[in-house]
Amino acid sequence: MFKAIATEADIQGIAAFAIGGYVRDLLINRPCKDLDFVVEGDGIAFAEAVAKRLGTGPVHVFKNFGTAMFMFGEEQVEFVGARKESYSRNSRKPEVESGSIKDDQERRDFTINALAISLNKGSLGALVDPFGGILDLDRGLIRTPLDPDITFSDDPLRMLRAVRFASQLGFTIDPPTFEAIKRNAKRLEIISAERIHTELNKIIAVPKPSVGFNLLLESGLLQEFFPEFVALQGAEEKHGIGHKDNFHHTLQVLDNVCAHSDDLWLRWGAILHDIAKPLTKRFEEGHGWTFHGHEDKGARMVPKLFRRLKLPLDDKMRFVQKLVALHLRPISLTKDQVTDSAIRRLLFDAGDDIDALMILCRADITSKNEKKKERYLKNYDVVIQKLKDVEQKDHVRNFQPPVTGEDIMAAFNIPPCKIIGDLKTVIKDAILDGKIHNDRGQAWELMIAEAAKLDLAPVPGMEHAP
Repeated sequence: MFKAIATEADIQGIAAFAIGGYVRDLLINRPCKDLDFVVEGDGIAFAEAVAKRLGTGPVHVFKNFGTAMFMFGEEQVEFVGARKESYSRNSRKPEVESGSIKDDQERRDFTINALAISLNKGSLGALVDPFGGILDLDRGLIRTPLDPDITFSDDPLRMLRAVRFASQLGFTIDPPTFEAIKRNAKRLEIISAERIHTELNKIIAVPKPSVGFNLLLESGLLQEFFPEFVALQGAEEKHGIGHKDNFHHTLQVLDNVCAHSDDLWLRWGAILHDIAKPLTKRFEEGHGWTFHGHEDKGARMVPKLFRRLKLPLDDKMRFVQKLVALHLRPISLTKDQVTDSAIRRLLFDAGDDIDALMILCRADITSKNEKKKERYLKNYDVVIQKLKDVEQKDHVRNFQPPVTGEDIMAAFNIPPCKIIGDLKTVIKDAILDGKIHNDRGQAWELMIAEAAKLDLAPVPGMEHAP
């Protein structure tokens, strides 16, 4: 492909360069499947000519941005014409005009992303680095090519990208650059929630997201779009009794989850599991600090937070909501006298998400007392074994009640009404409490008996399960 680009550039007599993340990752031996190229000319026409030469396609053209993209194997290849940009105060969408490679590098967010490699025959492979990006790569430094106040004011999303790259690459944000982020944090108000959560999810996806969240907090960025999380910060003491800092506890839980799962939404469950603690915090004389009901209130907060952050309001949100609602339940099952009924109910309520819930619960053990931590982990091992034993015996995970609402309507010749839901609940509770097996015949007999208490008689011939 590079040969095709170099050949086409010489035929057209224009300068062409590989640029940006591909060059950065190439120099630090990091995998990258997105290849960006810039030409001093018409980027769209050049992309179409290269695609034709390679015999690939189709070419997707984005005229508003002056870019064109096509797939070459598994690699996404994008071309743009070199350009200058200027911004208005109230928008991150720039006014664009044609420019040189240096103009294009000046508009890049960070020096490590402004590196370019020439693809023309006379200078093939030459590194074009006007801002010292190669030195910043060696130093592990995130720094803007130009005045950071201008860079971040022009496009405030770059502040989140600085944190993201620091998190992904293990780099440090240059102190003057970080101070500029602090000064410009409120400029995030012009950035859409979709853009913000895209960068946030990339920070959450790294092996140790606490690094990024601490940077977001210290810079003031987190306060601009996630004040509920910031509210977890701080430990209060009264009458010599204190409680832990729930912000740092949550980050430790998040890192613990990341050590066992790459699931983005399980990680969101960790982030939000204690989100309602500031709203439920109380000091009870003779007892200390309490957060009663924070799991229920937190679960009710999840849809509102997802809606505001423009996160998906589908099964992913419901999964996170379930984790928040249930995250305290397993600890009650560590007692020796716990009943099979309690185990069945947790299996029923958690369904296929029980394994994810147990990962979160184990991650929630953040005590600095190693003996206490070991004891809690062993307790959870007991719970997990109990869950396996009951599931193997009773098969209640995601079980479907053996008698349906349609069955009940047919058996008693009644229309949809509250009685149907009541009878289904009685059958479900009887199965979960171990009073009957998950068996259609037993469930039917119970239904007939309970209906009789309500003066409901079955249709002749429907006394027994069909």
